[in-house]
Amino acid sequence: MLKVLAHSWPLLLGVMLMMVGNGVQGSLLGIRGTLEAFSTFHLSIVMSAYFLGFLIGSRLAPIMIRNVGHVRVFAALGSLISAVLVLYPMLVEWQVWAVMRVIIGFGFAGIYITAESWLNNTATNETRGQALSAYMIVQMLGIVASQVLMAFGDPFGYDLFLIPSVLVSLAFLPILLADSPAPTFDSAERLGFRELFRISPVGCVGMLISGGVFSAMFGMASVWGTLSLLSFKQIALFTSALYVGGLILQYPVGWLSDRVDRRRIMLWLAVLATVVMALAAFVNLPYPALLVVAALLGGITYPMYSLIIAYTNDYLPKEQMAAASAGLIFLNGFGAIFGPLVTGWLMGVVGPHGFFLFIGLLYAAQAAYIGWRMTRRAAPQGTGGFAGLSPNASSLAVGAVLDQEKR
Repeated sequence: MLKVLAHSWPLLLGVMLMMVGNGVQGSLLGIRGTLEAFSTFHLSIVMSAYFLGFLIGSRLAPIMIRNVGHVRVFAALGSLISAVLVLYPMLVEWQVWAVMRVIIGFGFAGIYITAESWLNNTATNETRGQALSAYMIVQMLGIVASQVLMAFGDPFGYDLFLIPSVLVSLAFLPILLADSPAPTFDSAERLGFRELFRISPVGCVGMLISGGVFSAMFGMASVWGTLSLLSFKQIALFTSALYVGGLILQYPVGWLSDRVDRRRIMLWLAVLATVVMALAAFVNLPYPALLVVAALLGGITYPMYSLIIAYTNDYLPKEQMAAASAGLIFLNGFGAIFGPLVTGWLMGVVGPHGFFLFIGLLYAAQAAYIGWRMTRRAAPQGTGGFAGLSPNASSLAVGAVLDQEKR
């Protein structure tokens, strides 16, 4: 690991700075928009717009990279993101914010693909697994750091909009000034969705639900906190707990899933999430208990994403794993578009607790479907290794992890 850090620290530092910038604006908009009297439904559109842009970017960015190269795409998208970030407080209209969120999502999709291809290119077969693990870790550390930064800012001021723009701009320097040559780019092939569903119904349905959970959780947490009259620091700490829980529980859940039928692990996790969300939705919990709820929710949602990919790959030959994962990631992104929209509508109908209610309903549906599928199909005889993955990762990073796992 030390060898990886010594060789790749400029790139990893750049990724962490980008995640700090992205994490601040993602949470800040929910708080500022609520304070500006945007309705929860309008805010849900703003939050969903990011995932729409990300989905579009994940499809178009590879084409752009092949046409003009990594450096130009990286610099162009980085400049676009930095410019949009400083425009938010100047154009306080939910319709304008929604358009800018599409642009931000599109830009970050291209940035992630570019950074991941660079990291994959500089690593060797012996260090690729460690390098990608370090990449996932710095992503989560960057998000946690963004919430710490938010806790000391003013949502009505300009500083919290300017700082992310500066951090994103600084994040480009390590990559653009790196002395390693720009890598070649090969985008993953994709399986048809009908074929993918035939191979793994649990994987396809699970990824749609996972996308909805992830986007609702991280897109609307700050809106829920503001409507619940939490302080700025309390909202930041709650959001941090989501990521810390995911960071802590990723490995133990993965270790267990390599020894037990993965569907049983997913079923247990989905049932646990349903119970915890029902408790949070129908009981007025004290704030310390809400932090435990957040840590459990993040600790379930992050491993669930990785479990779904690992379970689907258990039914695939090695040659199809990357293609299947690209299809699953698209389904995840498609589901993510609707998570904030439905959450915002439900919160408008039943109040702030609709945030937990919607996530609980999604996990209840997932538990029911997995339980039914377990009666229709036996577990695979042999399973591959579990790899901790972030829902923010592109198909390139996932493909590289799978390539490392099958060696």
